Amino acid sequence: MTPLPVSVITGFLGSGKTTVLSRLLRDPALARTAVIINEFGEVGLDHLLVEASDEEIVLLDSGCVCCKVRGDLVRTAGDLLARRAAGAIGPFERIVIETTGLADPAPILQALMTDPALAGALCLESVITTVDAAAGAATLDAHPESVKQAAVADRIVVTKTDLSDPAVSGLAGRLRILNPTALQLTAVHGAVDANRLFDGALYDPAARGTDVLRWLGDGAVTHGRHDGTVTSFCLRRSAPLRAVTLTLFLQVLAEHCGAGLLRLKGLVNVRESPGRPAVIHGVQHVFHPPAWLDAWPDGDHTTRIVVIAPGLDARWLEALLDALDDEVSGLERNQDV
Repeated sequence: MTPLPVSVITGFLGSGKTTVLSRLLRDPALARTAVIINEFGEVGLDHLLVEASDEEIVLLDSGCVCCKVRGDLVRTAGDLLARRAAGAIGPFERIVIETTGLADPAPILQALMTDPALAGALCLESVITTVDAAAGAATLDAHPESVKQAAVADRIVVTKTDLSDPAVSGLAGRLRILNPTALQLTAVHGAVDANRLFDGALYDPAARGTDVLRWLGDGAVTHGRHDGTVTSFCLRRSAPLRAVTLTLFLQVLAEHCGAGLLRLKGLVNVRESPGRPAVIHGVQHVFHPPAWLDAWPDGDHTTRIVVIAPGLDARWLEALLDALDDEVSGLERNQDV
């Protein structure tokens, strides 16, 4: 049996992995693709935001794929292959794994290349790392995971170039020094040529340099700060949020959390737009305008806002959202008097 190609998409929190993956899955070149998505924290949203048609999408939501759920990754890939062989799911022709933004990719790649349960069934084709053009340099300075993510890649996709020019900022040159042999591409609003990411060639760890070979050889995991100090919290609201409340909430987070806000993402039930949830994204000081879905992607129509940050005080977030909602509600009542 010919081994199926598997590709890993990695990159730090908020670097655009899910947006790139969503756009790629619309490309005919990635028809019949099974997708495994891992998220940090107890509530996963990325699998709901990946726009796909016939693809098999599996969520690993129990933690960092580089450590606690590494075994789950191997079992999940094996289960997908078994279900494919039994005809229980469509005959997919490749697997794409999107890792959590806090993952050290080295143990993931080591497992895919050496695990006996997958030997002969899968072959590692490419390692794709997304890097945020606006926040990438600061992220490389602050988070050792992001350095490894860029160093192990054979394709680096620079995203959000509408916010910053990587050539002018020096990010492109810095990435070339860090990983001189990787193909460096630019994504425009998440779009990148799939044929340049998945070309049938096998991933060659030797071409990445001695550091990468050492990481892959010893299986060491660089946890940075995500082994206890980085936490994830999900704000839930069953009642629709007022649009003004949401705007004020995001403004306060941007002003008071700043660079400490590693990631914010959410599906929001906005009172003024019933049936059309808002998708919100934020990284550090940068918050993107909400995107509106035509319908809810699942049966859960509650607001879910996931925040990832070091030293996160969930009670403060809850109290902040409640206080802002009470204030906006009071202003509305006064206007009606």
